[in-house]
Amino acid sequence: MANKIEIVLSFQVFASPAELPADEQHLLSQAQKATQLAYAPYSGFSVGAALLTVDGNIYLGNNQENAAYPSGLCAERTALFSLRANYPDKQIVKMAITARRTNNPDFIAALPCGACRQVMAEYENNQEAPIAVLMQAENNQVYRCDTVSALLPLQFSKHHLGL
Repeated sequence: MANKIEIVLSFQVFASPAELPADEQHLLSQAQKATQLAYAPYSGFSVGAALLTVDGNIYLGNNQENAAYPSGLCAERTALFSLRANYPDKQIVKMAITARRTNNPDFIAALPCGACRQVMAEYENNQEAPIAVLMQAENNQVYRCDTVSALLPLQFSKHHLGL
């Protein structure tokens, strides 16, 4: 008989950004600002990401589309790859992700795609410290999880490669 494994996901739901602590409100607002510089002429879906590092600095990213669709890149990976390229030793404490339709000031749900979750997990695993994640949700709500592993519980890692 097969064993059964149950995975329980836990995250907090805030009715609005105003319920977040001040530092998380600021991080979320920085992600919202990053949506203004997104290059999303095809989807009209502008996404912003903000990374808070252990030294208190914030680094931004946004989605960058391309006419050859697979050549574009999501906001989360843009922020993470840019941080690593410029500051390889920075440890990430939290990240925020927001989205809106281009030319619409209202923010909508911004949940990372599978590829972004995998990359986020790699960064969390490499730094051997959790990265809290704030995600804009429907109806102005905000989701917070304490670790990327809550978003991707059965993640692929370097250990699967024998490293």
